[in-house]
Amino acid sequence: MEFAIIQTGGKQYTVSKGDTISIEKLVGDYKVGDKVIFDKVLLVDDGKDTTIGTPYIPKASVKATIIEIGRAAKIMVVKYKQKSRYHKRNGHRQPFFKVTIDALS
Repeated sequence: MEFAIIQTGGKQYTVSKGDTISIEKLVGDYKVGDKVIFDKVLLVDDGKDTTIGTPYIPKASVKATIIEIGRAAKIMVVKYKQKSRYHKRNGHRQPFFKVTIDALS
């Protein structure tokens, strides 16, 4: 089974062909159906041999398609200091891209 480890959005993901992963929102103007190429490939394993980058593998890429653009569930951020009547509440929804992996090369 062929797989790769890619880096995007400050995180690392283990991916293989056909996988669907949720990643951090990418900078730029993207819409559903767009093709994305991840060129920060850290490791590639094709079942026979393993290639490890230092830190990245040159000429290696992972092609993906955006299938959903959304925002995660709301989390509440609360700041509180006791005995001083200070409390703040704020909500946050993290944007994400859901992509499906098309090819490893």
